[in-house]
Amino acid sequence: MGKKHLKRLVAPRTWKIERKTTKFITRSNPGAHSFELGMPLNLIFKDLLNYCKTSKEVRSILQDKEILVDGRRRKEPKFVIGFMDVLSIPVTKEDFRVMFDKKGKLTLIKIKKNEADLKISKIIGKKTLGENKTQLNLSDGRNILVKEDKSRVSDSLLIKIPEQEIKDTIKLEKGAIVVLVGGKHIGLNGEVEEIKDNVITVKIGDERIRTKKDYAFAVGNKEPLISLSD
Repeated sequence: MGKKHLKRLVAPRTWKIERKTTKFITRSNPGAHSFELGMPLNLIFKDLLNYCKTSKEVRSILQDKEILVDGRRRKEPKFVIGFMDVLSIPVTKEDFRVMFDKKGKLTLIKIKKNEADLKISKIIGKKTLGENKTQLNLSDGRNILVKEDKSRVSDSLLIKIPEQEIKDTIKLEKGAIVVLVGGKHIGLNGEVEEIKDNVITVKIGDERIRTKKDYAFAVGNKEPLISLSD
């Protein structure tokens, strides 16, 4: 059984929280995102949005108001929400996407309503289930069955949520716009210039950096398909 408590001082460095206030904070339940790449809704409302001061207030909002994550209502304060997830608060008519800031911290950016039903997920695995059927395993824990598949592991999918309808495939190749989700350049985005084996070269402004291919999350070709900042 996993630990129920988490000391604030040893929380993941990707969490954008104050370190020297209370001793303990909420530990997220196991879910689609790893411990480092996701945060519980309780901390989202208290530390990122600053809409609540106490966990009791968060529980009250989740029970009384419709709070959506990727288009589905969530009531559990420990539910993990992570990179690329969409948080919608209908009562305030606000929609947010979880992204990384330039310091590699998980943050929320406000997005327009016409973008709130779109999400990009990375293909991290594939499995053939039978004739003309392929299961795509995605970075946010989704599994999608497709009949015709021309994608590769490391490509990304633009998905309509919550229906899981694939709107577009984004190839991880030269010219693709990527967000880096690991390493010392986490949170930065740029254009792919070269991919060789497991090393990718990305142009970020006037700088060119080389990092692991696994850290690259494709979000568009020449231009991102979603907003990357407010």
